[in-house]
Amino acid sequence: MIKRVTIMVLDSLGIGALPDAGMYGDTGADTLGHIEDHHPLEIPNLRKLGLGNITGAAGGRLREAEPLGAFCRLAEKSNGKDTITGHWEIAGLYTETPFQTYPDGFPQPLMDAFEKKIGRGWLGNCTASGTEIIEELGAEHEATGKVIVYTSADSVFQIAANTAVVPLEELYAICETARELLQGEYACGRVIARPYIIDETGARVRTSDRRDYAVSPPADTMLNLIRRAGKTVYTIGKISDIFNGSGVTTSVHTESNDDGVTKTIEALQQKFEGLIFTNLVDFDSKYGHRRDPQGYGLAIEAFDKRLPEILEAMQEDDLLLLCSDHGNDPVHTGWDHTREYIFCVIAGSQVKPGTDLGTRDTFADIGATVTELLTGEAGRTQIGSSFAGELL
Repeated sequence: MIKRVTIMVLDSLGIGALPDAGMYGDTGADTLGHIEDHHPLEIPNLRKLGLGNITGAAGGRLREAEPLGAFCRLAEKSNGKDTITGHWEIAGLYTETPFQTYPDGFPQPLMDAFEKKIGRGWLGNCTASGTEIIEELGAEHEATGKVIVYTSADSVFQIAANTAVVPLEELYAICETARELLQGEYACGRVIARPYIIDETGARVRTSDRRDYAVSPPADTMLNLIRRAGKTVYTIGKISDIFNGSGVTTSVHTESNDDGVTKTIEALQQKFEGLIFTNLVDFDSKYGHRRDPQGYGLAIEAFDKRLPEILEAMQEDDLLLLCSDHGNDPVHTGWDHTREYIFCVIAGSQVKPGTDLGTRDTFADIGATVTELLTGEAGRTQIGSSFAGELL
């Protein structure tokens, strides 16, 4: 019997373009495969669990003869390729209408209301790379105190500020104001605080104090169902932000991938039944969006080196699922997410070694499976089919 499940999202580690990727401008995208092309991966622990045995993963170059875990790839049923859509679908929700995007910037009436409410001006209001726009507009921001506003191909209203100019708590308050405004005709999936500092070399560097302000899920997810069953829902990293706290019992902030792994191990060492749900965002924010296949590859290798620690911390009745939430091919055009299959590899003493769970129709099969394992009831998530019976 499984009493606790840990899901760790390796944010953006897609494994190949979905059949409809062309509709999103993502024909040929393959995050894992293109990383392997540029940086042959030394990841013995992920390989042992079966990452390379998943259909299409890195062209079969990472296959193991006798994998120890179970594995599958999952297609996105929802319309979109953003963080919220991916995580919500993993947790059992279908998003039919994509979140509204603003490729030409946000409407002037909204920006006028925003400026009036926050008592500061703004700069930017365009589609941009976060690291590039703070270089482009940082000096003017620092001289005037106007905050930097930008968006991307996702439904996001991002606010960047030097914390020596706009203190962190004020930046968070500004984001909360934006969240209140971005409703109705100006609906937006997330507002993101993007604080930065100037380091000792004079470089502008974003800090780990990022905070996401999302809309609430429109229906119950696996988090709500597990919590309602009297179990703990322990979230690590930006998970609580993505679900706007809905269904969460404990939330822990992280500073990096490595910190996220450490805090997951600390959670595993505690005694409780339920769900540990971790997001490791550096893969996406530091390497995918910055189109850095070498750095992305090194980050995967760093995670792989710590994977034995995670497995060692698990108990007999624990289950570990590693997955992604969308792609972010570091050799693709632009700097945004890519519409790809996600991977899932599953480990635990009760898992049938080498179980190929095939290609699944929706990310929500993860949520359906976890909900069944932890609540004893199948078919409770909005969408998704449990593979618990094939797994154990």
